[in-house]
Amino acid sequence: MALGADTIPDRQGSEDIGLRGSNQSGMRDHNERLVLSLVRQHGGLAKSDIARITGLSAQTVSVIMRGLEQDGLLLRGEPIRGRIGQPSVPMFLNPDGAFFVGIKIGRRSVGLTLVDFQGKVRASQRQTYRYPSPANVVGFTARALPLALAKLSAEERPRVSGIGIAMPFQLWSWVQFIGAPQAEMDAWRHSDIQAEIAQLTGLPTYVQNDATSACGAELVFGTGERPKDFLYFYFGTFIGGGLVLNGQLFLGRSGNAAGAGPLPVQGKNGQVERLIAAASMSKLADAMEAAGEVSDYLWERPDHWTVSPQILSDWMDQAANGLAWAALTAATLLEIEAVMIDGWMPAEVRAEITRRTHLALHSLDLDGIDPPMIREGTIGPDARALGAAAIPLSQRYLIDQNAAGRGV
Repeated sequence: MALGADTIPDRQGSEDIGLRGSNQSGMRDHNERLVLSLVRQHGGLAKSDIARITGLSAQTVSVIMRGLEQDGLLLRGEPIRGRIGQPSVPMFLNPDGAFFVGIKIGRRSVGLTLVDFQGKVRASQRQTYRYPSPANVVGFTARALPLALAKLSAEERPRVSGIGIAMPFQLWSWVQFIGAPQAEMDAWRHSDIQAEIAQLTGLPTYVQNDATSACGAELVFGTGERPKDFLYFYFGTFIGGGLVLNGQLFLGRSGNAAGAGPLPVQGKNGQVERLIAAASMSKLADAMEAAGEVSDYLWERPDHWTVSPQILSDWMDQAANGLAWAALTAATLLEIEAVMIDGWMPAEVRAEITRRTHLALHSLDLDGIDPPMIREGTIGPDARALGAAAIPLSQRYLIDQNAAGRGV
């Protein structure tokens, strides 16, 4: 629904973005990013709304929005007539204004996704493997990228603005969990996948931890009201996490902040274990194989699982218990508002893990702690791929460069 001047609340300046604008001419790029960030956040804004939220002068806002419209990044909506004064004209993101490529390197598969300026997926390709190698990823990209770009017109292709790569932190270090030859995985120690993809494609290329990227997708493309501070968990082959503080993605010193796998938690047997041992899909696959069930399809089909009910229930209980202890730790240290849970899984499984995590958290000793809300993520299985595409989008068009990885 188009939003006009009468429907946008004054949020005490740009508190929801965290920054205000500047009327100085040298801040044009900053102000353009601020305007695009606000339009993305609200879905559509009139010039008067942006002036009120940012503190920018009406003249400055007019110049910025006129330029963004001429650049093809904003589209003019239908005028909305208020009770008094001139009708307000909301401006919206132009989905064809820019395009971004996300490459998700997983322990079981690699995927390439092309998204538009609004975050809609325009094309995707995916390949599974027993374990990842740099050569496989580069070869896959060389094949998949032309197929994705073929979905765009000749006029649209120059608007592809960059590539983001989402991949696990220290990919070579989990050899024992995925049964890969150490020599093959050691290739990642010496490979500069970022430089190889940049050379292959000629596009600006960025790298980020995969679970952090999934968290970034929730921040940039997520729906509904998002808390300003939240811990994010993503279920893949292994559990991963991300952290948002004051509305911004927090990367940490090495880009692996909230990499939740090594976090010590109390298991259901009372023994301390790592979260990766309690809340990873690899543990579900192990239990299925031990019971004689085939688990390979877990990595192929996130929409429908045919797991024996007892095996699935036991795994969800174990995972929820681990997440509850992790949430308790985060709430104690950071006073986060919420914990968000997503992953490569059916929506009904995600909902049940979220419910059980809430119950497990509230069964713990919460004296002196304001427990966070336990909520489902809104992106789903493709969060890592969309998060990868969000890296160049954030780098070029959004206000906070915390959300971007290192660029080439």
